[in-house]
Amino acid sequence: MRSTRAARTALPALLALVAGLLTAVATATPAQAAPNFKAPFPCGQKWTYSHHSAEVRQALDFVRSDGGGTAGTPVLASAAGTATRHSQPSGAGNYVVVDHGGGWKTYYFHLAAYSVGDGAQVAQGQQIGTTGSTGNSSGAHIHYEQLYNGAGQSIVINGQSLAPYPGSYGSKHLTSDNGCSGTGGKYWVDTFANATGYAGANTGDAQGVLNKGTNYVYCKVWGQEVRDGSGNFNHWWLRTDLDTVYPGKNGRGAYVSAYYLARWGNDEARDNNGAVVPDC
Repeated sequence: MRSTRAARTALPALLALVAGLLTAVATATPAQAAPNFKAPFPCGQKWTYSHHSAEVRQALDFVRSDGGGTAGTPVLASAAGTATRHSQPSGAGNYVVVDHGGGWKTYYFHLAAYSVGDGAQVAQGQQIGTTGSTGNSSGAHIHYEQLYNGAGQSIVINGQSLAPYPGSYGSKHLTSDNGCSGTGGKYWVDTFANATGYAGANTGDAQGVLNKGTNYVYCKVWGQEVRDGSGNFNHWWLRTDLDTVYPGKNGRGAYVSAYYLARWGNDEARDNNGAVVPDC
């Protein structure tokens, strides 16, 4: 009789415990969905990637495979978040971590230089650094990671997994749509030399210089022809933001000649993906 009475007394407590556990499971916060990550390099560029067996966090290393130079190319945030700067001379070199919230982070190693301040809020497609070979690196590349709650994840770009990873470059490639038109109003282009930027389509009012490399432009206008001794020419002028601004001048919204585009012909003004830059 005493045993039965004890069991009856314990039963309500047990039922309450079970009910509490079921409630906790039902109301637990679900795993945060990953952002729509994009490639960590500019729109229209094609890079090849590989994974080395010593890497335990499922990282990928990227190098350009479209004929452009890897070193110095902008490194872009895969998704919006908070960027922090770090340095590990014996390992990752200069690197940036972007915290996207919900447990998700991306890592960008071996940067030649930082392009954002420590703790800065960055948008998807915003430049956070330039590609380099700092730290324990044998050549310029982007070492890229996606982590969830501190654990490395298989790299997913635009909702598609890049696994299974190749063990060497050349067999798999990825073309970026990060920062393309429609995702921020910028068109990424390669320029083959430093270009002077003007207040208008070659008004003679020089504002500064756009450096050789991969740059963004907004739109184009028709203006004075720029021609060289080999017969190459272009009438289009591209609106952009300059890297170097002359004293007392405005480097935002200046114009450079489309003559300096690295991959297109006479009177063409296309981005790296082949899309025609729109009129201003």
